[in-house]
Amino acid sequence: MSAALAGKVALITGAGRGIGRAIATAFAAEGAAVALAARSRAELAEVAAEVRARDGRALAVPTDVTQDGAVEALVEQTLADLGRLDILVTSAGTAAFGPVADSKPADWDGMLMLNLRAVMVCCRAVLPAMIRQRSGTILNVSSIATKRALPGSAVYTATKAAIESFSRVLAEELRAHGVRVGVLVPGAVDTPIWDALGSTPPRDKMLKAEDVARAAVLMATLPPHASLEELTLLPAGGIL
Repeated sequence: MSAALAGKVALITGAGRGIGRAIATAFAAEGAAVALAARSRAELAEVAAEVRARDGRALAVPTDVTQDGAVEALVEQTLADLGRLDILVTSAGTAAFGPVADSKPADWDGMLMLNLRAVMVCCRAVLPAMIRQRSGTILNVSSIATKRALPGSAVYTATKAAIESFSRVLAEELRAHGVRVGVLVPGAVDTPIWDALGSTPPRDKMLKAEDVARAAVLMATLPPHASLEELTLLPAGGIL
């Protein structure tokens, strides 16, 4: 049986750890060449080495996706080195929690830049290549926080809800061009994002990053006539 993503090229942001890393290695296992973007050069090198050890193709491009020029350079290098661009996964993100009354507007800027603006810029940057080849899949990673009101997460939730709305409109704009846009909405996932928080749901009951990666593979491997525009994935144990 041939690999489901053989011949495809996928660009994954936030690929150095957590969900992004799991998606990158899962896509590579399905035959995709993967362009890996994150700020940490060392983490990217580790992921690229893991992919290559399994005979996959990986391009590691240390990138701060909050910088527009860096995003443009990332896409250009992916196209130059890997020849095409079929899939974008925007997994880079950050979270800070606390009541709105106890925060300062400047505290919100990092989440607004990385979770919202950078995702929009990444989507825009891949459009010329995808529209030109009349095919492509964009997967934006959201959060269950958009479905549940979680005190302390107001600004984080706002960034993710905005990306869901952006994605719905973008999907309509690109439908005639053969480009699909979907949103992956995971519940609690056992990743390093929880490390700095004192009280968390039981981490052994959370989803694993690999579970989210399996859902991403499903969304990316549907036949061209089908589009899964939102997928919500939750832990079976009833936690977030």
